[in-house]
Amino acid sequence: FVSRIKGDTAYVDFGTGDEVAVPVKRLRKADVSPADAVRQINTQYPKNRVRLKAIGGGGGKGQRIVALGDAERTPELVREILAEVKTTGVGDNKNVLVELNIETTRHQEIQVIGNGDWCITLGGRDCSLQMHEQKLLEVSVTRESLVQAVEAAERADQAEAAAVLRQDLETLDTMESEAAVFGLAVGLDSVSTFECIVDRDQHFFMEMNTRIQVEHPITEQVVDYDLIREQIMVAAGVPISGKNYFPQLHSIECRINAEDPYNDFRPSPGKITVLHAPGGHGVRLDTHVYAGYTIPPNYDSMIAKLITTAQTREEAINKMKRALDEFVIEGIKTTIPFHRQLMEEPDYVAGNYTTKFMESFVMKDPQE
Repeated sequence: FVSRIKGDTAYVDFGTGDEVAVPVKRLRKADVSPADAVRQINTQYPKNRVRLKAIGGGGGKGQRIVALGDAERTPELVREILAEVKTTGVGDNKNVLVELNIETTRHQEIQVIGNGDWCITLGGRDCSLQMHEQKLLEVSVTRESLVQAVEAAERADQAEAAAVLRQDLETLDTMESEAAVFGLAVGLDSVSTFECIVDRDQHFFMEMNTRIQVEHPITEQVVDYDLIREQIMVAAGVPISGKNYFPQLHSIECRINAEDPYNDFRPSPGKITVLHAPGGHGVRLDTHVYAGYTIPPNYDSMIAKLITTAQTREEAINKMKRALDEFVIEGIKTTIPFHRQLMEEPDYVAGNYTTKFMESFVMKDPQE
């Protein structure tokens, strides 16, 4: 909980009653052109490409990667992304972020809520499993779960794994404190998400989404905290507790899309002829579709979110396997088979994956 900000320092209370000083970095608007900014980054980081991102973008839209040696294409790429997010008119926000592209990374985020006077964090989520900048699956990441994982690795004499997990724990703690500082500094009065990219022992702030996220249910599940209700109450000016929550559970969310995983995830609009939903303790299904519903081709292809929650990551994965086996949708193609295969993939089960995972993942033939 951020108690106060003074100059370039924020004071954070982690629930012990003692304040910890956290430095705050001040940002300033660039005074160079996007192309010049790309060249500067290329000079400083000659092995990394550069990412252009429209301020008005989101959800993977309004982004382009500038290849090494292609700085002169920057104006062309800027025009492309502004057209993609429809901010080419008079008065539209045409600002573009020019960022170092971290080539092998994890995408992690912190759930934040504030009412203008205080700001708290409710743990994190790992969203690294993506394709075409679109998230496919999310996993809860909490201090409590990482502490448990460190202790388990130490009991098994897995010193290297324990060291990696301790670094993950340190990164999560730092990200949560920074998120709370950020929220307090801007007077956050909503439910928001503080998003970062993580590269081993370093993390880089990416953006603050001042809205509810698709993957918010996994945080709701592990902290038993209705984020939609709290967001409405904050917007209505109703006082809420501002209490810090300490999660004990593990949660996974699979995004079920109307796409064909055996055909490069091509969209599959059409009429659902049969739908049987999974159930049972620790299984949650958020969806708007039903048997007889026709999926139009005009919108995002996600049709459901399947969430499982359990005492451990292994239990949550096993519960997800069962739920996916029970989930039947006919009449269209869906990503259910992809998620079912993913739950058996050794690197996923071990948590050993980055945003590059899908570049090498190959769907097995359904007859195998």
